[in-house]
Amino acid sequence: MNQAKNTSTQASTTTLDPITLSVVRGALETAQREMTLTLEKTARSSVFNLAHDYSNALFDHLPEMILQGQDIPIHLGSLMPAMKAVAEFYGDDVHEGDIIYHNDPVVMGSHILDCCMYKPVFYEGELVFWTVCKGHVTDIGGPVPAGYNPDAKEIYAEGLRIPPIKIWEKGVRRDDVINLIHSNMRSRRNQEGDLNAQYGACAVGERNMIALLDKYGVETVRAAIEELKSMADKHMRSLIESLNDGEYHGEAVLEDSGHGLGDLTISADITIKGSDVHIQIDSPPQVPYFINSYAGNSMSGVLLGLMMFAQVDPPYNEGLYRCVTVDLGEHGTLCNAKEPAPHVNCTTTPMETLTDAVRKALENAAPERVTASWGHSSGVNIAGIDPKTGEQYVTMVLASIISGAGATQQMDGWHACGPLCCFGALSSGDIELLEYQYPIVVHKYGLAEDSGGAGRLRGGCGTVWEVEPLDHTMTVVAFGEGRHIPTMGAGGAEQISPELKLGKLEVFREGGETDVHLHNTVIEIKSGERARNTNPGGGGFGRSFEREPEAVLRDVIEGIVSVAAAAKEYGVVIDSKTMQLDEKATQALRAEAA
Repeated sequence: MNQAKNTSTQASTTTLDPITLSVVRGALETAQREMTLTLEKTARSSVFNLAHDYSNALFDHLPEMILQGQDIPIHLGSLMPAMKAVAEFYGDDVHEGDIIYHNDPVVMGSHILDCCMYKPVFYEGELVFWTVCKGHVTDIGGPVPAGYNPDAKEIYAEGLRIPPIKIWEKGVRRDDVINLIHSNMRSRRNQEGDLNAQYGACAVGERNMIALLDKYGVETVRAAIEELKSMADKHMRSLIESLNDGEYHGEAVLEDSGHGLGDLTISADITIKGSDVHIQIDSPPQVPYFINSYAGNSMSGVLLGLMMFAQVDPPYNEGLYRCVTVDLGEHGTLCNAKEPAPHVNCTTTPMETLTDAVRKALENAAPERVTASWGHSSGVNIAGIDPKTGEQYVTMVLASIISGAGATQQMDGWHACGPLCCFGALSSGDIELLEYQYPIVVHKYGLAEDSGGAGRLRGGCGTVWEVEPLDHTMTVVAFGEGRHIPTMGAGGAEQISPELKLGKLEVFREGGETDVHLHNTVIEIKSGERARNTNPGGGGFGRSFEREPEAVLRDVIEGIVSVAAAAKEYGVVIDSKTMQLDEKATQALRAEAA
């Protein structure tokens, strides 16, 4: 269960010309994109239709992933073991018109909020494909709205686990099963809309795949798919072969985000031999806190670390990982949890720390590929009763976890592009639409000044998001990390002012008091009070006192770096009134620090 196995398929005798291969490849990509657009245009919750916290993929009959969308990385890596587990669970009991639903991390799901739909595609009576759609639902039941329960000591206290189950059977909708699922969730109207959107996405994917088979036939399409897998395999093997054989170590620290468990270290030991790579993960024993990661989710963290390092060209399919084996370590550990470990925070924490450990180990094999880390997730969920309708609302505020990208050896990090687990695929959406959908006012949403990691090349800024409930009491759930340990830089970047780089949740009370929360927590705020969440930025690259003074001045003018931080972190003196660079004072300050 802990290893990604090299899988071979039967060679096809069908001869393919390059044009046919290109057309089939384009048709597969179009099918996946149309699945994504269907979700965006028909989903009901802001998590789906604004933030795009979903992923779509196509699998063949084996089942192997034949195309992954440019979607959420935390979903995509876990889809491969999850698809195999679901197919194995049902065996031959899969029929045309079936729809299988699933979220259970014990059966290779990511976390229980990520509910996945699997639709087998039949052609002339034969199972040929699967269309698959995974999305983060707004709620999954349990004692805390939106599912993130920092007080959970076991998985049973987090929400509804859904083992593989048919919600359509031979074309007949199982309303009894769907009703059971939705009866355990808050904000039922959103849940029903999002489930229908997932069904629509899978059906659109099926329609496109059948059209492709109608045009080219099963043998030609299968031959094209196998060629695309082989292309991906060659791309990854070519990269691995370019590295020196050997063993490489990387580790990253997971901060104590609550309950006094202390900081935890996750390590990756990577062995490269020829064109093969083995990744060995070591993590502490699982803990009675919601940061444990089951095997399927941890595979996503490992593969994201690999892909951040590799940056290979498409196609992106399961062929990429034929040369990769993974051992997640002893069962019952933080990155290979066993039932009944609580886990809901796992898609951000410890997944992002695991990703950093894998990436750092690989970079030790190729220092020319070293980059700084992206900001980790430090966000909030909100819930309450809408005073206008009397309906319960709940949502994960994905705008609140938008952090900064890490700097590379060539460029500054992008602003508001993270967090690491989503790697640019997450969208914050329009604030006005959030305010339209929920009884809230968003007072601030923008870049967090000084949050980007200092360096010769600066990390991207994280964001700050401030909300007030209208005429009701609202529950705010803080989750994630990055509130004690700044984002990792690289290439000699120093943490000169780490306190400026951290996430935090501030609550401005009615009487003028301000509460600052640096741990995961559940609080309530009233109308007239505000909650402000700040996200960490990306790490910097290189020594910050080597950054061009003109670049620092530009950052100050744009509100990315403060005048004080320009002097302290970069040794650049700027007149706060005229916004002019003081070249002599800058030279003197930098000479003093040399």
